[in-house]
Amino acid sequence: MKEYNTSQRLKQIMDIKKMRQVDILHAAEPYCKRFDVKLNKNDLSQYVSGKTLPGQDKLTILGLALGVSEAWLMGYDVSMERSVTPTAETSDGRTKEYIELFELLTPEKQDIIINVIKGLLAG
Repeated sequence: MKEYNTSQRLKQIMDIKKMRQVDILHAAEPYCKRFDVKLNKNDLSQYVSGKTLPGQDKLTILGLALGVSEAWLMGYDVSMERSVTPTAETSDGRTKEYIELFELLTPEKQDIIINVIKGLLAG
């Protein structure tokens, strides 16, 4: 059930994390580059003021940058925490830990790892 709107949730997470809009933009920058999504200060200002809603691509960028789930950011009564849904479990059962560590890497290092894995899978 939707109890809040995106504007309210953005203000809430900004208060919790003591962030300003410029801080969100800085946190979102690596994700914007990685996924080729443009998020500028005017966009964010309109989301915070409630004048417009972010599309799915920008909502995902904001969720990643803020470390919250997109559903929570949209105002639904769900956990704020981002959930990791692994596609395959590792033999030692530590998939979530590996994914969390991967997400801490810079986008450039993530690309290197992805390319190495693709090479290994290709044979």
